Amino acid sequence: MTALPQPGPARRWEIPDHLLTIEEYAALGETETGFTELVEGRVVMSPSPSRRHNKAAYLLGRQLESQLPPELDFTLDIDVDLGLAPRGEAGFSRRPDLLIAYREANARVDDEDGMYRAGDVLVAVEVVSPGSKRTDYQVKHDEYADAGIPHYWIVDLTEPVSLVACHQAGEFGYMDAAAVTGTFTTDVPFPVEIDLDALLD
Repeated sequence: MTALPQPGPARRWEIPDHLLTIEEYAALGETETGFTELVEGRVVMSPSPSRRHNKAAYLLGRQLESQLPPELDFTLDIDVDLGLAPRGEAGFSRRPDLLIAYREANARVDDEDGMYRAGDVLVAVEVVSPGSKRTDYQVKHDEYADAGIPHYWIVDLTEPVSLVACHQAGEFGYMDAAAVTGTFTTDVPFPVEIDLDALLD
């Protein structure tokens, strides 16, 4: 009988002694103890999302997959360089629960083992967690708008499940539609129909 390899210790990061650029943040790589984001050069650690949260993002992706136009694709849980700071300065990177991006960006991200750029992203989606409500509804709302991401959807799993669709409105940032429950239907930025109650499993 062959012994199975024993898992190694979780990778630990040294606490940076300065604010990080996007390039320095990308060089840190992944951690096994949760996911991170970069906010004004500061590494922000978050606990791994719950099963319910992850399943909702996955089920949303499954509903979207057959409805997306050919030039678009969805990806779960990946870094986006928001481009809110000049290169070489303290950067911003967020990790939406799901994003809808242009397929042409996929090859670059795969080849470079890198991040999406805000200009690649058509829709950023956050699934609200108990500890992320203010961040999702306010902080990320403003950051994604400032980054020029055209659409932002906030999915709240508190029953009844709801979706708030936000879209760019010029100098005003995002304009938020009223929260929708039941079935979310829109023609912008592409025709789609989402059964929100089916996101709970």
